Amino acid sequence: MSNHKKFAVVLSGCGVYDGAEIHEAVMTLYAITKNGCTYQIFAPNIPQHHVVNHINGNVMNETRNVLVESARIARGNIKPLSEFNPEFFDALIFPGGFGVAKNLSSWAFDSVNCSVIPEVTKVIKDMYSAHKPIGALCISPVLLAKVIGNATITIGKDASTAKALESIGAKHQQTGHGQVVVDERNMLFTTPCYMLDATIVDIADGAKAIVSEMLKWMR
Repeated sequence: MSNHKKFAVVLSGCGVYDGAEIHEAVMTLYAITKNGCTYQIFAPNIPQHHVVNHINGNVMNETRNVLVESARIARGNIKPLSEFNPEFFDALIFPGGFGVAKNLSSWAFDSVNCSVIPEVTKVIKDMYSAHKPIGALCISPVLLAKVIGNATITIGKDASTAKALESIGAKHQQTGHGQVVVDERNMLFTTPCYMLDATIVDIADGAKAIVSEMLKWMR
């Protein structure tokens, strides 16, 4: 066994409005590799909720698959989330994007009453049970709040989202760019990224900070 820490990165498609936020995804992969670690990318093999034209925001009359779209970011090196095995990974991390709230869960439509898809629920619970670090960027902390419950997280400064999260038992901490909220008891790590007004440099700073913080807590 190499001593390189291995991250499982879960994507939700390709593109901020209907999938994974590409800058957050790429900067997360960069931060993992820059720290001398390795990663395997996963995505659920399911249809996207819908497809959005990223120029004008209109919904397009077509269907796409979350795994196939995520493979664009992964350059083809991706596995279906159903194949995830917690034994092979030291950490789990979720970049953001509306795909988290539309494909991995129904947060975009149902808010606090949302469901998280079974595959995502399972990987979070598996890593949580193994007491391994779980990271979430941008809107992804809603998955942790929903699946784990009594979680301390951040989605930046958005008051309405923070209030919604607190109504389902999460504790919310306000943050700025490059700041990471660490829930030591639950081994959860969250950072706001594009939940705040941001440049790609801010996103890189957030990804670097969360990966570095997670590494400190790995056995």
